[in-house]
Amino acid sequence: MPAQHLARRDRLASLLRERGLAAAMITDLVNVRYLTGFTGSNGAVRVAEDGSAELATDGRYQDQAAAEAPDVAVTVNRDLLGALAAGAVDAARVGIETHDLTVDDHLRAREVFGSVELVSLDRMVEQLRVVKDEGELDALRRACEISVQALDEILAGPLVGRSEREIARDLEWAMYARGAEAIGFETIVAAGDNSAIPHHDPTDRRVERDDFLKIDFGARFDGYHADCTRTVVVGQADAWQREAYAVVKAAQQAGVDALREGVLGSDVDAVVRKVLDDAGWLEHFTTGLGHGVGLQIHEDPFLRPAVPARLERRTPLTVEPGVYVPGRGGVRIEDTLVVTDGAAELLTDATKDLLELA
Repeated sequence: MPAQHLARRDRLASLLRERGLAAAMITDLVNVRYLTGFTGSNGAVRVAEDGSAELATDGRYQDQAAAEAPDVAVTVNRDLLGALAAGAVDAARVGIETHDLTVDDHLRAREVFGSVELVSLDRMVEQLRVVKDEGELDALRRACEISVQALDEILAGPLVGRSEREIARDLEWAMYARGAEAIGFETIVAAGDNSAIPHHDPTDRRVERDDFLKIDFGARFDGYHADCTRTVVVGQADAWQREAYAVVKAAQQAGVDALREGVLGSDVDAVVRKVLDDAGWLEHFTTGLGHGVGLQIHEDPFLRPAVPARLERRTPLTVEPGVYVPGRGGVRIEDTLVVTDGAAELLTDATKDLLELA
């Protein structure tokens, strides 16, 4: 993907010129990968205002860096900041990722850059990552396809008497069997009253008849993360389970329908909260509504009341309202979608009808 990485560095270089910066020092490894393709565990990249770049890593990754970032100059040196500073000693102003650097790193940067003025990049690369290119969207689509297929397999099998941990591990192996390079995050399987815990760690608790079973999961493919949640009833749903599920389903659909280019993220959140409030369930919605997904499972933008940024086309987001009643259970329905100028593109195409499974 050298052409895509070059295009991303050119976009960054344009922003550097606008801010009067001679170069950017990128130390966050996710951002390094985004700009160069390098996936090693130790690396940094300097991108100049003309778009040229130099990647620094240590000897373990010399060959890997050359293979993954063939269009970038590679320097092998364990002192990443020192190595990259050598190419910017004549710069007036250089941007650094202050949100990624430790205090010691910051002190080291000031030492090696000498009289160069260091200024915060203010998460500039993260903002570039919000809008995905076609290669990124293809990877997300595949990650979501793998995830949904794996869930279908698990829900078709026996559930009663199986532990949350057993179901989680089988779901993960099903994703691997379909081509996932890894799981996107720690799988959540929560049965019965555990489903009232939004981010429950699977236990040896066994599924019983008439339990809610909440499964939050996703595959990772080519670095990109799927995120999906479905809640089913194992057995026959009673009245309160049907009501809770119907409210969450209606709220989630309202959020999906509102997810369009130019809409404020806070307005999407407000639409969902109104559905829950009108039905008398808002007090049981205790989490955020959604977030961006990509090279990280949680990334910009976020759907929250205090985040009013307008949504941009080609931005993947989750919409995941839920209700959580301590001691009884909870429901969450979550999809990964892509913002368009019309109806959002649904990537996690699994049924949202209330399933009552044997």
